[in-house]
Order: sequence, then structure tokens, then C-alpha cells
Amino acid sequence: MAGQAINPASVPALFRKQFELCKVKAGETVILLTDFNTRRDYVLACFAAVEELGANAYEIGVSRSPDWLRIGVDVVGEAKGMKDALVQGDLIVAFHPPNFSNWQKQVRAAGARVLSIADSPDVLARLISPPGLKSAVLHAAERWGNTREIRLLSDAGTDLRWTRGEFKVKAQYGYSEERGRFDAWGAGHITNFPDEGSANGTVVLQPGDLWILPYIRAIENTVTLEVKDGFIRSVKGGLDAMAFRHWLDSNKRSEDDLDPYAVSHLGFGLHPNARWDQIMRHGNNYEELHISARSFAGNFLFSTGPNTDMGGKRDTKGHIDMPMCECTVLLDGNKVLEKGRFVDSKMIAAAA
Repeated sequence: MAGQAINPASVPALFRKQFELCKVKAGETVILLTDFNTRRDYVLACFAAVEELGANAYEIGVSRSPDWLRIGVDVVGEAKGMKDALVQGDLIVAFHPPNFSNWQKQVRAAGARVLSIADSPDVLARLISPPGLKSAVLHAAERWGNTREIRLLSDAGTDLRWTRGEFKVKAQYGYSEERGRFDAWGAGHITNFPDEGSANGTVVLQPGDLWILPYIRAIENTVTLEVKDGFIRSVKGGLDAMAFRHWLDSNKRSEDDLDPYAVSHLGFGLHPNARWDQIMRHGNNYEELHISARSFAGNFLFSTGPNTDMGGKRDTKGHIDMPMCECTVLLDGNKVLEKGRFVDSKMIAAAA
């Protein structure tokens, strides 16, 4: 496996650059939300960068480590004073993905910015947001948000249709500079939940498509999913199909619970510096694959399970994140992505 390329001594300067993108300024308070797995070099780099910018920082360490496999686990809990402290911060840096968790919604509602950092130094360095990524992501989010019907196609046999409008589009471009904003360092993608019950058709996962959660691997054999009225009704294939069913079944609350099999957030990546072959270079390492697989330009992110992140009520832990390659996307019949390449030039950001 490839070793770390970035010089450890350059990490504090890298964090300063990121905090400048987040518009950390003199007098602000930055809270570092850590656990016993947080890298200490990251904590020290944060302290150094924040101090150089004239802001103030302190660390809150929690006793619970996040469950990387089951999203939405609240590491903050109900400790007295914890949320009271978090809502006082201007920027909360969480060293895990706090997606679907209640605490980050509460602090954002109070005006705090939230930034997630969960990847290796090499990934953070390569994926720090380049000029043009924000405008490409916001343009994609606007086009997606003005669309009523979306269609996903692939030469492998995918043909899925759904409608949207019930949920807002989430646009992530890698930094949190606005009041109440959540983002993740290295992000560069949009996601959106389909209208409840609207997804219908076939999704074919093929070799080279990626798992992010829960297995951190590349698909090695074809998996065919049949979707009806918003839920996956059948999963056919070999080993990967067996793993797909096993994970979702293991998260059922009862025998007839279909929530893990619901179609969850859908969208695509736009980051020009993210790599599809990250898993080939570094293996099944979450710190290397987590954000890069979500954001590499032209991937289509298909997922299952919850939709509470944007106001829905389905809170199942049966979540699968799976970036698909070489897909075509039509927004109200207009092609914006063709076989993994953007047709809309405004969605293309130049590589740094």
C-alpha cells in the first residue's frame, strides 16, 4: 500500500488554509469535537492554525467513538452542558461524519458552522477545495433543485426514475464559511432525497462501482436491484448481492421492516482532484476512501435507508453508500451527465 506522501510538518499550514476558506477570523471561537480515535496531530494542527488567525479554540473530548458503519449515532449524548457549550461556538470541527445526527442540526440552527474532517492528510491536501468547485457545485444544485423528474441510466442496464421537490438539495463544496452551514473537508458533490415512494426501475451495480459504507470495497460482480415505489424489492447477483442483502436485513427492526431497503439520497460528485482509483492505491481504508469516493467527478452516488438528514422521518441504520461509475443523468429530460462525464460545462471545475 502507498505510504503517506505529505510531510507531517506541513499539516498545520494545510489546516490554516482550510480555516481561511471557512473564514475563521479574530475573536471567533472554534470548538474541536474529538474522541479517543481522533488523530492528535490534527488537534495540534487546529490549535496552531486557529491561533495564527487570531481566533480561540478549545477541545471537547467525548467518551463515545462514532460507529463508522451505522450513521446517525449521536456521540454527544445528553451530558449536561455539552450542547450548551457547542451552540456557543462559531465553528464546530467534528473529527467524524456527523450526518443524520441531532446535535449538528441544533448547533447549526443556533448559527454555528460545522466542518467534518475524517480523512488522511494526503486526501485532505489533494482535496482542499480548488477555485471553481463552489460555483460548479452550486450550479449543479440549482439545476437539480429546479428539476421535477430525474432519470438515471447506464449501459449496464440501470434505468431508474424518480421525482423530487419534497426535500432540499444538499450542496457540499468542502468548507463551512456561512452561518449555519455544514460541510466536509474534501467534499464536492450534491445529494438529494427522492420524493417518498417515487423511485421506480432497475439499478445495476457493476464491477468497479464502490462501497463506502459499510464494507469499504469495490464491487466485483454484478448486482441487480429492482425498485418499486421507493423501495428495493429484489437484490440479485453473487457475493456482493449477498453482502448487500445481509447488511440491510441485519438492520431491520422487524421481519416486515422495509426501511433499510428504501432509496435514500441520490446525487453526483464534481471534485476534479478526487480519484476513483483511491481504493486500488490504498486498499480498504476508510480514511482514504470516505470523501474521495463520494466526490470524484462524474460518479453517481446511490444509497439506501434513512432520510432524516433533510427532514424526513425514516431513521433506519440500514445505510449503504455506493458511488456508481459511467452513469447518465437526465434532469427533466435534459442530459447533464453522460457515461460519467458532464455535458453541462458549468458543472466542470478545473483541477488544482
